[in-house]
Amino acid sequence: MKQRVDLWVDPLCPWAWITSRWLLEAAQVRDLDVNFHVMSLAVLNEERDLPDGYREFLESAWGPVRVLIAAEERHGEKFVEPLYIAMGTLRHVEDEKDLDLVIAKSLEAVGLESELADAAKSSEFDEQLRASHLRGMDPVGFDVGTPVIHVGDIAFFGPVITPAPRGEAAGRLYDGVLAVASTPGFYEIKRSRTEGPSFQ
Repeated sequence: MKQRVDLWVDPLCPWAWITSRWLLEAAQVRDLDVNFHVMSLAVLNEERDLPDGYREFLESAWGPVRVLIAAEERHGEKFVEPLYIAMGTLRHVEDEKDLDLVIAKSLEAVGLESELADAAKSSEFDEQLRASHLRGMDPVGFDVGTPVIHVGDIAFFGPVITPAPRGEAAGRLYDGVLAVASTPGFYEIKRSRTEGPSFQ
């Protein structure tokens, strides 16, 4: 029986993108059922005192997550993964900066109606967005970001990696991360980043 893994992501986070690539790779060598969900960097940082530049970034971050939630509400959870992958490919792999274009092309790529793009500038689905965000973040706390992973009653932030391991290396990392995260009383393992995100 496959082990269910729930992953919460914001499509503008490059680290979440790499983690998602790793988890899908790990699912090829471990018996995993990976399920994608939406969290929001904009929601997470609403009450925080942040530099103006990052505040502007967060204003733009509402659009993609609103569209993801709108697609989920109208067509079901099965559309979150392909729409997220389409957005992430354009944003991170192809380095597309125009988020309106990212949204429009991604909706087209997965066969969803173009009108869903209107959700980017609407608060119509914000209640559902916040609920999805809370489902992901409540078990790990709000002093972390994305990605967040749940495996049964084990929940954790990360791993933050670059580039995404492939093949059996992805499986070994999954085994190790789960072993660490499932240890009672374990909270943190970390070292300084020496390189930026790599999308290879």
